[in-house]
Amino acid sequence: MNAAEILLSVGADGAIAIECDERRVSYAELRERVRRAAGAWQALGLAPGERVVVFAPDSDDWVEVYLGAIWAGGVAIGVNPRLSMAELTPILKECEARFVWCEPAQADDLQGLVATLPGAPAMVGSGVADRDWTQALARAEEVEPLQLDAEAPALWIGTSGTTGTPKGVIHVQRVVDNAHSFACKLAGLTSADRLYASSKLFFAYALGNSLFAGLRAGATVILDRDWPTAERVEEMVAKHRPTLLFSVPTLYNKMLQTGVAARLADRGIRHFVSAGEALPLAIRQGWREQTGCGLISGYGTSETLCLMLYSDDDSGLMRPTPLTEVRFNPDIDADLPQRIWVRHTTVAVGYWKRPEAQVDFDNGWFSPGDMFLRHADGRLEYAGRNDDMLKIAGQWVSTLWVEQALAAHCGDALQQIAAVGVDSADGLTALAVLVVAAPGRWAEARQRLEDGIGALPGHRRPRWVHWVDALPLTPTGKLQRGRLRALHERHAAAAA
Repeated sequence: MNAAEILLSVGADGAIAIECDERRVSYAELRERVRRAAGAWQALGLAPGERVVVFAPDSDDWVEVYLGAIWAGGVAIGVNPRLSMAELTPILKECEARFVWCEPAQADDLQGLVATLPGAPAMVGSGVADRDWTQALARAEEVEPLQLDAEAPALWIGTSGTTGTPKGVIHVQRVVDNAHSFACKLAGLTSADRLYASSKLFFAYALGNSLFAGLRAGATVILDRDWPTAERVEEMVAKHRPTLLFSVPTLYNKMLQTGVAARLADRGIRHFVSAGEALPLAIRQGWREQTGCGLISGYGTSETLCLMLYSDDDSGLMRPTPLTEVRFNPDIDADLPQRIWVRHTTVAVGYWKRPEAQVDFDNGWFSPGDMFLRHADGRLEYAGRNDDMLKIAGQWVSTLWVEQALAAHCGDALQQIAAVGVDSADGLTALAVLVVAAPGRWAEARQRLEDGIGALPGHRRPRWVHWVDALPLTPTGKLQRGRLRALHERHAAAAA
């Protein structure tokens, strides 16, 4: 089995596989490019199981290099090209990369970095002395895919780092077999579709649910080298006319606030999918009002690659996606929040050199660090991570519930909101919220927030409110909850 071969086994030769800027790559051309890229990797000395880091913006070249490494038997790792050299250093050290592929813009900075690393990974790219990628491709012969065991590593994904140090997640060759199950069953994906994800390919959400799902179905995948903004999404939709769009709640909210959402209403997009973080009810309702189309909210992790749970109504309650199995701890009362276990062919086999974290994996099952409440009809209510579930005045409170209630009350007067549990001076657990007002609407946001807090049950009311310029985000745009407590302490000390 070879994951890259499976991904490219369906698309019709003349059908367009990748669109990026003005470039349109057919499936026949992509297969030829990947076979040649694999030959180039093998000629450069890549051995089975060795890691190749792809450090560049999204493009058809990115896909060629990434799938070519897997086709040759290597292990591909996509890394955020916006990372500084200081941020990239621990990633390269930990994964023990054999090669780092980059574009000319990153070559100078990388050259100095890799020379300082143990084992010195080899730099590859156009214009790189001794390992010029353009020349390597010109000299390379097309090769057949290296056949490996279904459980042999194919790719790694870094966790988002929302709660601490990112981990390397190991996915194996079988990961792509059913990567399209969510999109096919719940979004009606066919080979005639055009998929566009605003998130980048180093992020599991875009990699699994757009690129892998699209190729697996023989559809067209639209890529963008630029970083996403609400306006950029509008430009991409106007130019490339996707039929399925994947984005994150923060960006959907910005599209609502800027009027972009309403202008997407008649652009032929059949389904909008949201994931990466919890989808507030206010955004779901606002999207339907402005576009006439609902949002499908999904839940997945780097460890699952694809979405495992979904919700398509205003309840926000989630069901398993097709082929996903869910199990619970029978020793925990159904009325209490708990971690769940999920199983799907896209679930990873574990972490790289994190033996203490392997308890989260069990014979094909994975237990995310998030908490859920089970409802009588079997649906699940997302309650945030374990640290987000608090006992206040003897009752369970999720910081997520508080955020969503206040966000719904404040509407578009708020840009961002986050709640965090902290220890008060009396030794009890209390809530603090950190909020960012929409530009020019601070007074309105403050009044709405005060009214919203007053409408909450007593045990859910925050004791502190901090108005900030911005909240800490990961490179994938997710809230860095691990930094909220320190941010609260800093603002509380300044106000004392």
